[in-house]
Amino acid sequence: MLPRVFDEVGRIKRILLRHAEHAFVDEATIADQWRALNYLGPPDFASACAEYQRFTSLIEGFGITVEFLPTDDRLGLDAIYVRDASVMAPGGMVIANMGKPARAAEPMVAAECFGSLGMPIKGSINGDGRLEGGDVVWLDAHTVVVAHGYRTNAEGIRQYARLLGENIEMLVAPLPHWKGPQDVFHLMSILSPLDGDLALVYSPLLPVPFREALLARNIRLVEVPTEEFASLGCNVLTIAPRCCVVLAGNPRTRAALEREGVEVHEFQGKEIALKGGGGPTCLTLPIVRD
Repeated sequence: MLPRVFDEVGRIKRILLRHAEHAFVDEATIADQWRALNYLGPPDFASACAEYQRFTSLIEGFGITVEFLPTDDRLGLDAIYVRDASVMAPGGMVIANMGKPARAAEPMVAAECFGSLGMPIKGSINGDGRLEGGDVVWLDAHTVVVAHGYRTNAEGIRQYARLLGENIEMLVAPLPHWKGPQDVFHLMSILSPLDGDLALVYSPLLPVPFREALLARNIRLVEVPTEEFASLGCNVLTIAPRCCVVLAGNPRTRAALEREGVEVHEFQGKEIALKGGGGPTCLTLPIVRD
């Protein structure tokens, strides 16, 4: 199975998820880990599983083939956010190297899962390199943006560029300090493409040169209001051009999207998204898009 995801907006055909039942395991596991992982509060296990089942049904309702990644004793609660442990490159998956130490085992487990699914691996980020999937956004089949922040460093970016090859243009977007190295902050916290010429952004935290680069590419920017940034208003999963899944509770962002002709589908994610700071892009790893 060769992954084909070199944009963020083509219709998703196949996706990888890890069910809350497998990631959170049980109430005792949650109680043991949530504070160290900087969650806003302990997810309720039963409620999280119910939320995730509804989220899965929503994804399957688009005709998407869902593959579930299993649990593993080496993983923590954050493994529910499957986007971060790997990224795409021409020819296969690139295994990441996490900037958050508590997530160090996730890339190895992801690599093993990819092997069982018959997905080729192009390479990995090694040594001092750090790179997480939430910091990697494809603008089109030939252009990828990688953020330089607390989760992804210069060495990780250099290694990824080498694996991408010379036919892929890489834009590097430096991230602000914001709330510091312990915060859950990725490029996809402030940028979600919706179509080839449309993106959802939180401009107060966008690097000026990068925002100007988006505008120079004739990408229209839909702005998330400040009061809906902390509630993950800017983190949306585009299912197909101008069709997306969003976390409920961000009505002004939803209205702004609908004014641009975007079809919006909401899910309730208090336990699986808000408490851990990971929205629908974090929860999913699309591996085939049209």
